[in-house]
Amino acid sequence: MLGEERPGDQATMAIDFTFSDEVEDARLLVKRFMGDVARPKMAELSSRRASGDEWRQAIKDLRQTARNQGLWAPHMPEEWGGMGLGVTAVAAMSAEAVKTNMGPYLINCQAPDEGNMHTLLHFGTDEQKDKWLKPLCEGTMRSCFSMTEPEVAGSDPTQIQTAAVRDGDEWVINGLKGFTSGAHGADFASVIAKTDPHAEIAQARNSAFIVPTSTPGFDIVRDISTMGGGGGHPEIRYNDVRVPHANMLGEQGGGHKLGQVRLGPARLAHCMRWLGTIEQALEMLVDRAQKRYAHGSLLSEKQGIQWIMAESALELYSSKLMVLHAAYKIENGMDFRS
Repeated sequence: MLGEERPGDQATMAIDFTFSDEVEDARLLVKRFMGDVARPKMAELSSRRASGDEWRQAIKDLRQTARNQGLWAPHMPEEWGGMGLGVTAVAAMSAEAVKTNMGPYLINCQAPDEGNMHTLLHFGTDEQKDKWLKPLCEGTMRSCFSMTEPEVAGSDPTQIQTAAVRDGDEWVINGLKGFTSGAHGADFASVIAKTDPHAEIAQARNSAFIVPTSTPGFDIVRDISTMGGGGGHPEIRYNDVRVPHANMLGEQGGGHKLGQVRLGPARLAHCMRWLGTIEQALEMLVDRAQKRYAHGSLLSEKQGIQWIMAESALELYSSKLMVLHAAYKIENGMDFRS
């Protein structure tokens, strides 16, 4: 009955919605770096219309400064040069980093490199880790992720048509991929392709491969514009692309599992990046409403504008709680599917 005390009620009601000291310290670290160092430098470069070379050098210097401050690859273990933080801290940091142009890149926590580091760490061989993971962690290499296809439903990877056929000690890959995030300038692609088309279990038909973008047959067909960006997600054709068997990432038939392991924490970081962008937009809206005077009052004093701000704040708050709740469940080994 309502109001009746039940065993465990005291513990059940003790819900703490604040970040732990570790998470809050990490969030503030990235917030201070972006606000005190990165954004002022970028504003200075923009104000004098700095050249492309100046921008590239500035980004390089900012990354080194971040690394010197210990603000580097928060999602990776310390033995790999990272901060060794959990998914909740990484999510909180992502929401702050995205408020600065190229913010996630400055701390080496940008997609798709973040996800590729994660999969190489958990599925890569020692040779693969030395050749591909180490440079990613050091920030000297970039990568892309090639899974989605234009002809089949992206939400159902069991329908992937790109095929990889074994030929001796090599695999020959043919197919068309869309939305290959980060392909421009990437050194390698993590590619999901069908290797076992007749496997009884659909989820065991695909495998993952490391494909150097310099490999003959790796062709960028066209760029695809997306909301918030004019490019960076090209369509890639794999035309008789040959890679050695040693480039298979994980076990044969394990591509579906690898994709799920990769995309779980990556989706949390993506969600928090978008929520960080929304939070920044709301802050700009409130600031504008408190300064703009029209028709006898400030915009912030007009009921219709107040509705917009209040509803946006409610949607942001509920979305943030949902994402952080999922992060909490993952980090504590709980069932996060519901």
